[in-house]
Amino acid sequence: MTLRTSLFALALLLSPAAAFAHTGHAHAGLLAGLAHPLLGLDHLLAMLAVGLWAAQQTGAARWALPLTFVTSMLLGGLFGFAGMQIPLLETGIAGSVLAFGLLVAVAARLPMALALGLTALFALSHGVAHGLELPALSSPWSYALGFVSATAALHASGYLMLRMLPQAAAPLLRLAGAASAVTGVWLLANSP
Repeated sequence: MTLRTSLFALALLLSPAAAFAHTGHAHAGLLAGLAHPLLGLDHLLAMLAVGLWAAQQTGAARWALPLTFVTSMLLGGLFGFAGMQIPLLETGIAGSVLAFGLLVAVAARLPMALALGLTALFALSHGVAHGLELPALSSPWSYALGFVSATAALHASGYLMLRMLPQAAAPLLRLAGAASAVTGVWLLANSP
């Protein structure tokens, strides 16, 4: 990662973005798609947590959880492009921050079917939100490429964060999961 990219990522994380990313976009197409998961605290925390949680797993779950999230999110994005609304969309997204944060905090290893089903359900909510936020005059495909790429990068960042840190830092990442869960409670209390 270059210094310029690192500074840009840091600026995005420290920017006064709204807690929910669904407030409009200054960019179109690919840039808007890249920005949406990064500028919304709800999306950012959930997607990092999926990577962290995947890194806590063994076997196929390590790749299946992020792959399931990205695939289900893209499907949800297509639903959103079509204008499909789902009830309690923001509540589902906030719930994902809480749930994934808790899963990281306790380093849960759920049965594969349950873990994948939970991941797919929450990812669908994130995808619908992304799809509904398609900026005017944007290509849905370039926008989708942006939010899929940003999501995969966030998953990879969470995964690598846990895998590259010394074992002694594991409690800190569990603490980060707990902080994410607390943020999820706050988002749920403030969701429309």
